[in-house]
Amino acid sequence: MAVTGRFVALVAAGTALLLIWPQAMLVRGWWVLSVALALLDVALATSPGRLSATRSPVEPVRLGASTRSRLTVTNPTRRQVRMQLRDAWQPSAGAHHDRSQMVLHPGRSATFDVTLTPTRRGDRLTDRLTVRVFGPLGLAARQRSFDVPGVARALPPFHSRKHLPSLLAELRQLDGRSAVRTRGQGTEFDSLRDYVEGDDVRSIDWRASARRQQVVVRTWQPERDRHVVLVLDTSRTSAGRILDMPRLDSAMDAALLLGALASRAGDRVEVLIGDRTVHAQVRTDRRGELLHQLVTAMAPVEPSLVEADWPRLVGAVSARVRRRALVVLLTPLEPAAVEESLLPVLPTLTHHHRVVVASVQDPALAAATLPAQHGTADASPSAFDLTQVYAAAAAEQTIAARAHTAESLNRLNVHVVDEPPDRLPLALCQHYLALKARGLL
Repeated sequence: MAVTGRFVALVAAGTALLLIWPQAMLVRGWWVLSVALALLDVALATSPGRLSATRSPVEPVRLGASTRSRLTVTNPTRRQVRMQLRDAWQPSAGAHHDRSQMVLHPGRSATFDVTLTPTRRGDRLTDRLTVRVFGPLGLAARQRSFDVPGVARALPPFHSRKHLPSLLAELRQLDGRSAVRTRGQGTEFDSLRDYVEGDDVRSIDWRASARRQQVVVRTWQPERDRHVVLVLDTSRTSAGRILDMPRLDSAMDAALLLGALASRAGDRVEVLIGDRTVHAQVRTDRRGELLHQLVTAMAPVEPSLVEADWPRLVGAVSARVRRRALVVLLTPLEPAAVEESLLPVLPTLTHHHRVVVASVQDPALAAATLPAQHGTADASPSAFDLTQVYAAAAAEQTIAARAHTAESLNRLNVHVVDEPPDRLPLALCQHYLALKARGLL
């Protein structure tokens, strides 16, 4: 039961009678009458349980954009119903205008829309639908809450999509489909042409030159139909926030851009997501479906507060990929986690595949170092307070430890791409294009 403003005004009017007739019995009688009318109003109100509500499926939406949840409320009774609705969602669903008042005639239905602008990636859930049905006097109402399940899936925002046109232009140059054809080496023979000054002498086809009686060279087209495997680490180290975004979300952005580029290049892309177990796998041979499947698989993934089981993840890669492939490990370059679990199993992986480690770098580390590292003239320790000195020392120690870990990976023939969140996707894709141009995939 809930009372309305009319009931409050009715009780207040009775209290005001004290100013005219200061008799307590009169006021008490007024209050009793008000409560009796409210109870009668509740008794005459239609039970909310007799109404029915259904929810239409909510369209997935990229993080930061808006979608709509639509409820359909039906009145199967023979009485007109005046009611108020509240469709409750998780706070991170970003529900706007989640309250509505409506009048439903007998046997009729009405729709109620709520605008959702999620503030976090993943599945945002409903709480309950609360229905308040008012009585004919408008003094009180009957109230009940229903479970009308609904899910709004917030997909990764894919901010790095803006780099895709320029990367595709570079790819077209490598493939020879643009007006400017590059002389980059590949592994697939394309054609023969006359030798010109500046060509690599190693590309001369001596047998064809002898037949033609003039020097000709082989031209190559970049590798196609290669295998690219992306391994997305969801362990505890991926939960750290950099520039108000989890490391995992920044790694997803890089994986989406590289996956879209490799798919357009004609390579087969496979994605494994996991920590101690493999939570999701994406593999498709149809170019247009890859990006949709990737964002759908990544959307509900959250970091787990466990250590990554790299032997199991590497074993999953080896079990699924038989041919030589480019394996990209999207994992934070945290010295303890890398040295204890990843380094021991890397030789097995590098023996069969080309391996790249892509890590999200924290720009705050470089910003915390002493200004002496950035060319400031007055860089004596006395120019800073003790807190700044300790923060700079800690940042320098962390940077040195990450550099040592990167060197250990390089000694195992693993290339490391360690960049801030806004530069990591582009740097990783440019490294992929460089490998493709040199025929090293």
